[in-house]
Amino acid sequence: MEYQGKAVVVTGAGSGLGAAMADVFAAEGAKLALLDIDSVRAEAKAAELRERGVDVIAIAVDVANKASLAAAAALVDSRFGRCDVLCANVGVQQFGAIDKLTDNDWSWVLSVNVMGVVDTVAYFLPLLRKATGERHVVLTASASYFTPGVRMAAYVTSKYAVVGYGEVLREELAGEGINVSLLFPAGMITRHLESSVAARPNELGESRLDRADIEAMMASADMSVENHLATAEHAVRNLLAELREKQPYIITHGAYKVQVERQQRKVLDAFDRMLAKS
Repeated sequence: MEYQGKAVVVTGAGSGLGAAMADVFAAEGAKLALLDIDSVRAEAKAAELRERGVDVIAIAVDVANKASLAAAAALVDSRFGRCDVLCANVGVQQFGAIDKLTDNDWSWVLSVNVMGVVDTVAYFLPLLRKATGERHVVLTASASYFTPGVRMAAYVTSKYAVVGYGEVLREELAGEGINVSLLFPAGMITRHLESSVAARPNELGESRLDRADIEAMMASADMSVENHLATAEHAVRNLLAELREKQPYIITHGAYKVQVERQQRKVLDAFDRMLAKS
């Protein structure tokens, strides 16, 4: 029960990966704040955890809205007075060829996936600093950072930005004893696509989902459904062990190590060519 009495904040906690994260911390005795734009699902998850004796609150939050995040942080401060673990877990998806993505598509994905993460950390960092002992920030990136596929330029771009932000954040918080880990989930059997469609503001137009885009992406990334998909519960099975060791990168599942090695080999080869020509 290493998280007994500790306060854990999880965004996107109403379902999928966020809900699975909440479960593993709850099992270790943590107090939880479940944040989600879908307040009904967040409260349903909170009710489920209360039945297990967990001290938990559910808060309706739109991470693309700073006022919403500020209010959530104030509620967590009032209830728990601290934050020991912050899981900035958010990611909306808009498939489409690059020349088909609209300005609204780009604005929406980047405002949620990038600035939503940046602002989540900004508003909860004071609560992390109020806590003592082991503290963690977990940023949900994506396996697509290593295996970018066609038809998902906005999403992959956003996750590259999250990784870059996380790398600098880790360096800047290291001196304060706050660990930053980047989580790289591969495909999961969740409501991710459904929730993305539902979360898009009406004024930005309808979120489109074409199965042909998904099939093209999987083929271009050289991935099979059998090796790439897992449940959210499976994806978080090692989360606490990895945090205990303060691992900077957490791979959840997926058989794409060969693709990563191939990519890194190309980078190292580029260095070798540069040195050979110096």
